[in-house]
Amino acid sequence: MITVNVCYCNKDMSLQVRCLSFRQPYAGLVLDGLKTVESRWRPLLAPLENQTLAVHIAQRDWDQDEDWRAVLNGPLGMNRVQIRALLDSGERFGRGVVAGLVDVGGTWLCPASLQEEEELHHLERSAVLIGLQEKHLTHLSNPRWLRGPLRTRGGRDLWTVEIPPELLP
Repeated sequence: MITVNVCYCNKDMSLQVRCLSFRQPYAGLVLDGLKTVESRWRPLLAPLENQTLAVHIAQRDWDQDEDWRAVLNGPLGMNRVQIRALLDSGERFGRGVVAGLVDVGGTWLCPASLQEEEELHHLERSAVLIGLQEKHLTHLSNPRWLRGPLRTRGGRDLWTVEIPPELLP
């Protein structure tokens, strides 16, 4: 059961919710429902279990590696045209915006070695990322795009954002 951690402001019924900035392509992959596991080096999302999180699209791309592309091409079996369509979908509102909402599930620490290799491959497909060992993983569900973008500057960790009612899905 997901409880929404929101505060409706009296003046215009805006929604206040915690927000996290994601770099592309991961922000779009979360909001399009392909990325259902978020990985972090620390349990940042653990306090938000069973709550709703706003997804902010950062200005910069994920520049660490292109493991996401290897997962899309390999285990998920997507071709170049499908990947391009997915990336274009994630850019529908541009950058530097709150673009959607997602529900936060449980957080757990991925062990240094998993007994079953298939379990690791399943997690990598769900995270659209390789190398999850010793990272904190959080289940994400029920992604939904806002009706339009909410321009706002991102932050390093979690912050609170106010979403006007006309943008709510």
